[in-house]
Amino acid sequence: ENCPLCGDVKLMSVGVGTQRLEAEIAKLFPEHPLHRLDRDVTDTLGGSRKVLEDLASGKITIDDAEKELRALALTRIGDIGLIDTNRQERSGVPEVVFAENKDTEGLVQIVQALVERNNAVLLTRMNQEKLDGIEKAHPKFVFESKGSKDHLTVFVHSKAWSDPQKDGKIAILTAGTSDVVYAREAEAIARLMGVEVITFYDVGIAGIHRLIDPIQKIVEEDVDAVVVFAGMEGALPTVVASLIDAPVIGVPVPTGYGHGGKGETALASMLQSCAPGLAVVNIGNGLGAGSVAALIAKRCAKKKQ
Repeated sequence: ENCPLCGDVKLMSVGVGTQRLEAEIAKLFPEHPLHRLDRDVTDTLGGSRKVLEDLASGKITIDDAEKELRALALTRIGDIGLIDTNRQERSGVPEVVFAENKDTEGLVQIVQALVERNNAVLLTRMNQEKLDGIEKAHPKFVFESKGSKDHLTVFVHSKAWSDPQKDGKIAILTAGTSDVVYAREAEAIARLMGVEVITFYDVGIAGIHRLIDPIQKIVEEDVDAVVVFAGMEGALPTVVASLIDAPVIGVPVPTGYGHGGKGETALASMLQSCAPGLAVVNIGNGLGAGSVAALIAKRCAKKKQ
């Protein structure tokens, strides 16, 4: 592994009373610097604030603060990647692993690094074969997966993980059951961000009466944002946006076939919507839609406090 401070070989000691060990390590690796950190830089949640507080109080220097903030921000995974472990603290949205084009060996390393740093990680577009390999490599981690065998959304966490406090609330609707695998991404990222989620699946306009109860529930629950998934003609987001006063995020789903299939007509239909209050993401981007909805909800909750 490489040091998150300088990118060189990782030779790090944490805490006090380790001078003898440091001296022995320095003899073995004289060509590499030894970084000594006075706190656990792997504690990213709230870590930046602690560094800034120590800097303001004079406990550490500007140079020390810069090194520790850099250590909080990134983790190098061998020679395959650089993980943004501090993303949630900085942007509100945690680092998420897109698993579709990654091999099992690389995913095993990434999962280990992120769970060790943040206690949890979310993986999208995972298949069952890769998931089996990761579970075998990390038997002590807890795995929660939803979706189909070729399109899984997987939440991995340590046994020390606990759900964050819920701030804000969103609703997720799908037009059909084929859309649910994409909705799982939005559901998972919102919950990881600490937002309550209520779901209504298979409520498309082909049976418009199915939408009555969900709309009533959305109004009663006073949700902060709504994410609506639809394939085929993609009309459901427009209908929902015309009935409620919360922002609606439409997600065209690559269901459907023939001319304009695979989400193309759904995307065009949502972009041409005459209902104000509807924003649209790219085809199948459940993660992006869920992230935006959760950010809206958390900002609303913050203003209500």
